[in-house]
Amino acid sequence: MHFDLAKIAATDAYKLLVATVVPRPIALVTTVDAGGRVNAAPFSFFNAVSSVPPVVVLGISPGVNGGDGYKDTERNIRDTGEFTVNLVDEALAERMNVCAVDFPDDIAELDIAGLTALPAAEIRAPRIAEAPVSFECRRITGLSLGPRSTLEVGRVIHIHIRDDLVDPARFYVATERMRLIGRMHGRGWYARTRDLFLMERLSREDWAAGRR
Repeated sequence: MHFDLAKIAATDAYKLLVATVVPRPIALVTTVDAGGRVNAAPFSFFNAVSSVPPVVVLGISPGVNGGDGYKDTERNIRDTGEFTVNLVDEALAERMNVCAVDFPDDIAELDIAGLTALPAAEIRAPRIAEAPVSFECRRITGLSLGPRSTLEVGRVIHIHIRDDLVDPARFYVATERMRLIGRMHGRGWYARTRDLFLMERLSREDWAAGRR
């Protein structure tokens, strides 16, 4: 079956896209507005796209609150040039979901969700104490993708990893014990990352030997 996205509704194109690009990692993003208020919101259009320099991206769709049509996260990133990405594990899942509610600007999502803000090392946007991993990011650039739909590109300047998950001497992270979740299809489906399998990367020689 073939779909020409120029000939179908944007909502139908969205259904096809998010039902096929799975699982998607989840960024629970914390930002601070000009008045010092902390905002927290989850995004599944998120990933790491470069290691040198270390860069992550956020795809931010139009907002429903605010007079300019932008989400608070987008507005805050543009105003301050900073944001913190907090990764979401199974223990954090339900509280992350609370942060997705469209609360008014005067409501603190972290308080409602029962999450704890900790000072970041270098930026104003706090990290979340309950998150297994947090990335402090400085904005590199933002791209307009359409009416109030944006791509924010941030350089990771600090990484916070829970002590029991990392060996700092070897820079080794026990990824299999992080139990992160990923976004799947539809309105409420998620995936756990417990079921792992190992497949070593092949050298050209290994590949050639396997064909004999």
